[in-house]
Amino acid sequence: MSKFLPKLTITTALVATLAMPAFAEKLGLGRAALPEEIAAWNHDISPNGEGLPVGSGSVEDGEMIFSENCAVCHGEFAEGVDNWPKLAGGDGTLADKDPLKTIGSYWPYLSTVYDYVRRSMPFGAAQTMSDDDVYAITAYLLYSNYLVDDDFVLSNENFLEVEMPNAGGFIVDDRPETEYTIFTEENACYENCKDTVEITRRATVLDVTPEEEGTETVTEAAVVVEEAVEEPVDTPAVEEAAQEPVEAPAEEAPVVAAMSVDPELAAQGEKVFKKCAACHQVGEGAKNRTGPVLNGVIGATIAHVGDFKYSKDFTAAHDEGFIWTIENLTEYLHKPKAMFPKTKMSFAGLKKDEEIAAVIEYLKSASQ
Repeated sequence: MSKFLPKLTITTALVATLAMPAFAEKLGLGRAALPEEIAAWNHDISPNGEGLPVGSGSVEDGEMIFSENCAVCHGEFAEGVDNWPKLAGGDGTLADKDPLKTIGSYWPYLSTVYDYVRRSMPFGAAQTMSDDDVYAITAYLLYSNYLVDDDFVLSNENFLEVEMPNAGGFIVDDRPETEYTIFTEENACYENCKDTVEITRRATVLDVTPEEEGTETVTEAAVVVEEAVEEPVDTPAVEEAAQEPVEAPAEEAPVVAAMSVDPELAAQGEKVFKKCAACHQVGEGAKNRTGPVLNGVIGATIAHVGDFKYSKDFTAAHDEGFIWTIENLTEYLHKPKAMFPKTKMSFAGLKKDEEIAAVIEYLKSASQ
């Protein structure tokens, strides 16, 4: 009779039979799985650390591994690309109407981070990284969320010492009158459960679906944006801001023009700038993205791009006349949050002095 069954069905049936010790023993097929064979498939890691492999990984190594394996979807700094998930940021947003739930703002257990990366990442090549690589990536994700310092090394020995910000934000609801009784066959509702069904929000507005030009959803989202932009135009604050004198680019140009540029160092800086390109653009035709255009930034007053909304830190520094000198920019690129704690930039900073010098040289060349 088996000759009439598809080969896949026969294979599936055999695998299922061999996987069941009772049937295997009864039929004389197969054997009980060895402990090491079970361990090869059992990757569960509990919040108490049970199941963690022996190993370690540093933030420094994690940055490189993350850049090579994860950044294409999650961004160089875990800020997310397009609609791929953001893994950093969102601190203090859980009470907002539109909270950003990330590893740093929402996840209660570090074991979930390690377990998921080890089991499912990188996309399309799951379970190809070593345990040490996973420790390193986990350490870098902690660093990206400002939970550890840049010299931190994560291991199975100090794993439970890491405190997740939202660890106390969850409770166990084990009451018998809650979920598992609601979804029984007797109580569940499968049709006509509500009198009316209304669409309250669109996926595009929620930023969970890639936008395609020409679709109805995008059009509606655009209307929402236009209304939001038009509303404050008539307010005195905006009118007053519009009347304020705008710094003439010509005043800043001589500062940049007077600087000599090392072409070789600038070329190196262009490569390093790829870490910045997810948020910033430079050169002809550059536009504001998540971050402002960086043309002419060397020697300019902070927050000098008129059509970009800066953080309060930046606007306050602008009012005080803070200038992006090479010294100030060097300090900022080393650790942005140390100079401006409320900066919107999620970038953790460049660790190597030579990379900072190269990027600055590239910005000088792109500004001329």
